[in-house]
Amino acid sequence: MTFRKLLIANRGEIAIRIARAAATMGLPSVAIYSEDDRDALHPLRADEAVPLSGTGPRAYLDGAAILAAARAVGAEAVHPGYGFLSENAAFARQCAQAGVQFIGPSPRVLDLFGDKAHALGPLHTRPAFPSSAARKVRPRWKRRAPSSPRCRPRTA
Repeated sequence: MTFRKLLIANRGEIAIRIARAAATMGLPSVAIYSEDDRDALHPLRADEAVPLSGTGPRAYLDGAAILAAARAVGAEAVHPGYGFLSENAAFARQCAQAGVQFIGPSPRVLDLFGDKAHALGPLHTRPAFPSSAARKVRPRWKRRAPSSPRCRPRTA
């Protein structure tokens, strides 16, 4: 799927880098920003900027508001950057249902790797050894030979 306009669903340095890459490719970009980021640099580096309601990181976690912003400006793709919604399979699904391309792994892959225990489960099929917490382990310094200079008490 090709697209003609990219919404950057992140803030700060990563949003600036994505906007720069989009500009290099000749792709118009749209930044989003929360109320407390209205004077930040990333909205100025994109071709357009759309305000989000709310403040702080919570504003960048509102997938519905981000998709509404994408629809409002005609963005056909969303780049989540890293953090925030970049590993959120539900958001990737919402993008697909809205006809907006999610720049990242598919929802299926995000589901698989988002559940670390499920993803790593096949690697750990062998039985685990019992805990060694009950075993008394002498500190390393006590295991040295008594004649070692490091084991002798210091004299003043």
